[in-house]
Amino acid sequence: MAIVDKPRTASNLVTGADVVVQSLVNHGVELLFAYPGGASMPLHQALTRFRHQIRTILPRHEQGGSFAAHGYARTTGRPGVCMATSGPGALNLVTAIADAKMDSVPMVALTGQVGTPVIGSDAFQETPIVEVCRGITKHHYLVTNVNDLARVMREAFHIAVTGRPGPVLVDIPKNVQMATIAPNYDVPMNLPGYRVDNRLAKPEQIAQVAAAIQQSKRPVIYAGGGVISSDGSAELREFARKTGIPVTTTVMGLGAFPADDPLWLDMLGMHGSVYANYAVEACDLLLAFGVRFDDRVTGDKSQFARHAFVVHIDVDPSELNKNKQAHIPIVSDIKFALSELNKVVTAPAGLEPWRRQIDEWKQADPFKYDTSYDGILPQHAIAELSRITRGEDTIITVGVGQHQMWAAQYYKFQHPRTWLSSSGLGTMGFGLPAAMGAKAAFPNKLVVDIDGDGSFLMNIQELATCFCEKLPVKVLLLNNQHLGMVVQWEDRFFKGNRAHTYLGPIDHPEAVGQGNGRGPEVRYPNFVEIARGFGCGARSIRKKSELADALREMIEYDGPFVLDVETPYQEHVLPMIPSGMTVRDLIKD
Repeated sequence: MAIVDKPRTASNLVTGADVVVQSLVNHGVELLFAYPGGASMPLHQALTRFRHQIRTILPRHEQGGSFAAHGYARTTGRPGVCMATSGPGALNLVTAIADAKMDSVPMVALTGQVGTPVIGSDAFQETPIVEVCRGITKHHYLVTNVNDLARVMREAFHIAVTGRPGPVLVDIPKNVQMATIAPNYDVPMNLPGYRVDNRLAKPEQIAQVAAAIQQSKRPVIYAGGGVISSDGSAELREFARKTGIPVTTTVMGLGAFPADDPLWLDMLGMHGSVYANYAVEACDLLLAFGVRFDDRVTGDKSQFARHAFVVHIDVDPSELNKNKQAHIPIVSDIKFALSELNKVVTAPAGLEPWRRQIDEWKQADPFKYDTSYDGILPQHAIAELSRITRGEDTIITVGVGQHQMWAAQYYKFQHPRTWLSSSGLGTMGFGLPAAMGAKAAFPNKLVVDIDGDGSFLMNIQELATCFCEKLPVKVLLLNNQHLGMVVQWEDRFFKGNRAHTYLGPIDHPEAVGQGNGRGPEVRYPNFVEIARGFGCGARSIRKKSELADALREMIEYDGPFVLDVETPYQEHVLPMIPSGMTVRDLIKD
């Protein structure tokens, strides 16, 4: 039977599933990452009737699909949409939903649910997904009446993108998907208490900030992901250049300010630059834009920026004075606040001594690694990738671990929405599916997942999606056969005692930490064979002389490609401020 392109109707009736899919079309959804199952089959059937309007990508795991939705959302600024069936399918979205909440990513997660007559009876593949996700969503719905669907879908997209962005869950029982209705897509929203208007800095607040800038001698801009979410990067750059104030960012804020600008301090925090951390420690004015004073940035919050007058601007009022008391707390869209500041600010007098001090710190303690090592250090691999791709339209994704921090340190980001990292939740397995979503959103851009072997293995099945969906994602795999960041903490805080952090064969000396650091000659698993088994290109290297050629081969390959780079496991991410401590406890070597 031929599939028709329009919803089938009896008179003017359509199914609830058609209402959902038409709502996606109405909200400009181009891509959907969805894995089918019994409770979501009507939704998938409806998608076939809209196949010319929405591209549905089938991931190989629901978590892969939900992190691909992250990749789409983080690169475009539009809500990412994913879908799964009830029970185990819905539960496999939970980590990505929590990740979206932590990192303020706009996302709409759709889940099928068992029919309303059997909800609560422990029916096959039933879980109360709304209850599971109650604390990790911006809002959530269990739709028990088909007449509510159009309104709920409209509200879901409105909530996901307004104010501080975040994830919205819509759980739809199967019988609601199959019920028929004459829909009204313009039905008014019903959101009592949800207000997003008037969250803009007032003129008197702008004047206060401008006055504080003029009085400062050692100011620092501390910018976060909120600058990127508000599309305020251009305004941040103008502000910094007008005032001459140096800029540091959180991990989430990388790309908001160009890495080649003289005012750039690199990121700050636990694995931030020495000079960024010194500057914040010594500053007399801290301009905190779109940040939440996360513990990985502040360490001991009572000692963080202890000499500074603090200005904190954020769209979410709950973040103000939550972790750090601000002298001037302002609820506002960051882009608007910076635009207003740019109308009145000028460079404060007497900043030259402060600039000289920062330059001295930069020269004394740059990011560095052993350039004489005859193998390939992960820092060198990332720095070389950065050099080769400079000037290209490149998006970088990462997993979580040492490679994530080295990528933040050594890849030189120039533009916002080109760095995708699971920052607040720190989810291993994020890198490959996020790259998949980014590549689907921007097929003409180079998308590279810089990953570690432990993190890569967690969603390695998405190589099949990349091949089958023609998404030529590139993977720079820094393979040290260990859970590197945990190994680093074992070395620093547990006297090097290895506790299940070696990923190779258990009968090899490396399993008890007695090897030479290179691991076995033939590493396990064989990522080249695995990648080729999925239809991808692949190559393994271990010599420094091979690196540049292999990177170019990876970039130029017509399809997804895994470059397996053998690296030693003894390398530590430095500098490092131990958790809960201060810049005075900073470890340099």
